Amino acid sequence: MGKIVAASQNKHKIKEIEEITKEFGMFIVPRDEAGVPDVEIVEDGETFETNSYKKAYEVMRLCGEITIADDSGLEVDYLDGDPGVRSARFAGEDTDDKRNNEKLLSLLEGVPMEKRSGRFVSVITIVYPDGTNVVARGEVEGHIAFEESGNNGFGYDPLFIPLGYDKTFGNFTPENKNKISHRANALVKLRKLLIDKDAEYIKTQEIK
Repeated sequence: MGKIVAASQNKHKIKEIEEITKEFGMFIVPRDEAGVPDVEIVEDGETFETNSYKKAYEVMRLCGEITIADDSGLEVDYLDGDPGVRSARFAGEDTDDKRNNEKLLSLLEGVPMEKRSGRFVSVITIVYPDGTNVVARGEVEGHIAFEESGNNGFGYDPLFIPLGYDKTFGNFTPENKNKISHRANALVKLRKLLIDKDAEYIKTQEIK
């Protein structure tokens, strides 16, 4: 696969993605290094799939290279799936991780652990210059903690306790998080889809 341009400008996401994709021979190039103009891509879709595709397609159109995009977020069952696609902007357009976490905790105040279930979702899309695309969705189930814990990761990591564990992602090492995270699960599925895509391409060439 070689070089892929990252549609995201989130350095945390890019680092997590490449830590996993490099095992598959996929190396991420930040969009600024690929000569992509510093334009804002409005994430106005109602699903992770829509936003992921839009980001990948728009950046591919600007650079003409294979492009990868991730759209991810946290779904909390007690909040009917919120913050969902608005995870990064949960506390407002001009916000940060701290304020997003504070808002989430305030909305779950007094809610017992058994009702604090939810999941991290990641949808990763690769768009090729010919317009074809590959999409993979990954999830990890868990619960929302009563308070922030841990200094690792980013976003809602200090609040999310994955099923089967008694600590938040904020207390995981990057290596351990990348073994079970929603993004890791999406990338494992993506790898299989890419292998199948390459196999189908080879088969097509043999038939010609």
